[in-house]
Amino acid sequence: MCQNLILPKTRLAESLLASGIVAVVRGAEAEKVVKISKALQQGGVTAIELTMDTPGAVDMIRKVVAEVGSQAVIGAGTVLDAETARAAILAGAEFIFCPSLHEDVIRTANRYGKVVIPGVMTPTEIIKAYELGADILKVFPAGVLGPRYFKEVRGPFKHVPLMPSGGVTLDNAAEFIKAGCVALGVGGSLLDKDAIREERYEVLTERASQFVKIVAQARESL
Repeated sequence: MCQNLILPKTRLAESLLASGIVAVVRGAEAEKVVKISKALQQGGVTAIELTMDTPGAVDMIRKVVAEVGSQAVIGAGTVLDAETARAAILAGAEFIFCPSLHEDVIRTANRYGKVVIPGVMTPTEIIKAYELGADILKVFPAGVLGPRYFKEVRGPFKHVPLMPSGGVTLDNAAEFIKAGCVALGVGGSLLDKDAIREERYEVLTERASQFVKIVAQARESL
């Protein structure tokens, strides 16, 4: 999973999905972001998204890739345009997450051979994004829609990889996987703000381990 090597896109996607959890790290302080990332990786989370709306995000990506990139896949989130996608990729991001659907972002990520995961909600957006070349579809906000939505929409779209984000918790993680989701995007319920503020990174490691275990058990039950 080493990011010092150029991985084929299919292998990169497999590495991204391995643990079943993509950690969404938003608003992290520059001096804490590496410690946060290492704590998540130690808990078994192998995909870490650093959001581009965080001040200094490009430098953070570069730093985390250097420190953790051999053990986890590092990507960029909250990417809204091609320029931001390119900046993140040049800093070392291996995947691009969007909260919404942007054709220019999909095109840029594909040009550089990176995994691209745009945000969608409706069946029309799902198929449009897939036809445009998205690798995985981030269905957002998943907490509003619930696991049943994924089970229903996969009826006509069994071939499309779906990932819920927004509102995924320890309580509903297994339900999303059993509904057919390939992985889960998890933010606030994984990244305990109090623990980060107090630098109790072992809390993040434990929470990451819990999420990874739930996903593994849910996958085994399918």
